[in-house]
Amino acid sequence: MLRSRVLTALALALLLVGAILYSPPAVTSAILALILLIGAWEWSAFLGVAAPWRCSYVVVLMLGGIAGLLGTAEPQRFEALLIVAVIWWTLALLWIAAAPGRAGSMTAAIAGVLALWPTWIALVHIDTRWAHGPQWTLFILALSFAADTGAFFVGRQFGRVPLAPRVSPKKTWEGVGGGMLLALAVGVFGVVWFQQAPQRFLPLCLAAAGFSVIGDLTESLLKRHVHLKDSGRLFPGHGGVLDRIDSVTAATPVMALGLIWLGVGA
Repeated sequence: MLRSRVLTALALALLLVGAILYSPPAVTSAILALILLIGAWEWSAFLGVAAPWRCSYVVVLMLGGIAGLLGTAEPQRFEALLIVAVIWWTLALLWIAAAPGRAGSMTAAIAGVLALWPTWIALVHIDTRWAHGPQWTLFILALSFAADTGAFFVGRQFGRVPLAPRVSPKKTWEGVGGGMLLALAVGVFGVVWFQQAPQRFLPLCLAAAGFSVIGDLTESLLKRHVHLKDSGRLFPGHGGVLDRIDSVTAATPVMALGLIWLGVGA
């Protein structure tokens, strides 16, 4: 299983690099939209409704995402969207800590909107409207995946102290530490590549990596509520799309907002 997980991760990484760096912006936006729509379909399983209602939920997310992208063309509106997303993920942390057993269809539906909309809008906005946008898009994804990967391997090998046993018993504080260290390494690469001041850039990378854990735990909370182990079976050894992008959904708005405040993007 570990071998298939690694091989799948390498294949996905190569596909993402090619798609983001070498595809026209419209193609990259469409690929990101497809990933998020598959994630929305998997998220709709948390609602506990029949297939037609799940399809309706995905359509609403798709139309809302397009409207949101058009409506946030101005930098001030885009920044406001990111602030709302960061507030949501802060509330999600309180949800995980204080009431992980409380989840319903409406809560899951709203959580999906607040998780998936800002992520797609932010990634497309950065990729198509920022200077060096594709490189920044790829960096944000790499940072999120690094935090996730480091947590998996360090937690698997050295994990002892449970992080959130009522939400995800296998996740540990040691794993979080490993994820933060690997994210820090990616951040150091970003300092050199993008010529950023380390005293400002590295704390932002660590903050985004920290929020990525909240994204992971939120999905785990909702899967546990409906008795699912994985969100899907699309990727061998990895589960579904949502199992791969849950950390991205929380890290992206934090990183994007921080970059705006650092004067990198608009």
